[in-house]
Amino acid sequence: MMYVFHTFIHYTSYIIIMSNSLRIIYMGTPEFAVAPLKALVENGYNVVAVVTMPDKPAQRGMKLQYSAVKQYALEAGLPILQPEKLKEQAFLDELKSYNADLQIVVAFRMLPEVVWNMPPKGTFNLHASLLPQYRGAAPINWAIINGETETGVTTFFLNHNIDTGNIIMQERTPINPDDNIGTLYDRLMLIGADVVLKTVDKIASGDVKTYAQDENQNLKPAPKIFKEDCLILWNKSARQVNDFVRGLSPYPAAYTTLKTQKGEDLRVKVLKVLPEQSECKEPIGTVITDNKSFIKVAVNDGYIYLNQIQPAGKKNMTAQEFLNGTKL
Repeated sequence: MMYVFHTFIHYTSYIIIMSNSLRIIYMGTPEFAVAPLKALVENGYNVVAVVTMPDKPAQRGMKLQYSAVKQYALEAGLPILQPEKLKEQAFLDELKSYNADLQIVVAFRMLPEVVWNMPPKGTFNLHASLLPQYRGAAPINWAIINGETETGVTTFFLNHNIDTGNIIMQERTPINPDDNIGTLYDRLMLIGADVVLKTVDKIASGDVKTYAQDENQNLKPAPKIFKEDCLILWNKSARQVNDFVRGLSPYPAAYTTLKTQKGEDLRVKVLKVLPEQSECKEPIGTVITDNKSFIKVAVNDGYIYLNQIQPAGKKNMTAQEFLNGTKL
């Protein structure tokens, strides 16, 4: 028993030593990428540099705005690289000068082969879906929009095609009926941080095993979502409309247009709805309201109550709050 305990301590120490000596370059930009980076730093991993997007002017005042990853990297005292173009020789030379053993990518840009193939232990990516399902830029949104009841995160080694490399690890989580993009994003961010740590541990110990993605299934894509994609189509079922709203709330937010008593077309973001499956006698898209407490819209198998909406330039409000100032 004493011998087993001694061996465990020796192995754990070996992992820590290997992790500290492994030179890591981390690439990411938004808040989702901060949690894994923070976890690596706080657990003693040797992050020698961070690569993130160049600073961009903010909407108000046009002051340069740092990415979430850059803000954390500054606090942690990590060297920061912000290339405009990933194939520029000056950037490639600087990247190579860090002699990284491993690169980690979380919510960054598509990397050219000259970058992802640079470190001897490769480059792995954290993707917020159970690959091969939901390859693309918006996997969390599309999993909810499509009514999935489960999703997760995947780490995989990069190769020539986007999101197709050999899988290292996956971890699953349920999509709850009341989840929206905000709540699921936060949960996957924490799960992802833990999976990144475990993945680096495997790579550091030399115990990493991978497997190819299963292409023999009906694959659902996750393309980038644009503003025009967020229009609610009322000819869907109540459940489909509810999933669509959840998958876009709170950002970028689904939207529709309501007609006021003054004859104005008022565009509103729809942030939370309540589906009601029942016999619907009104034409699809009909707005029903008492102009006091509720707004509901006819769909093909019932109604959708607009519980939380946000008119342009105003705050998020309940239907009752909205109707206190606007009559439909």
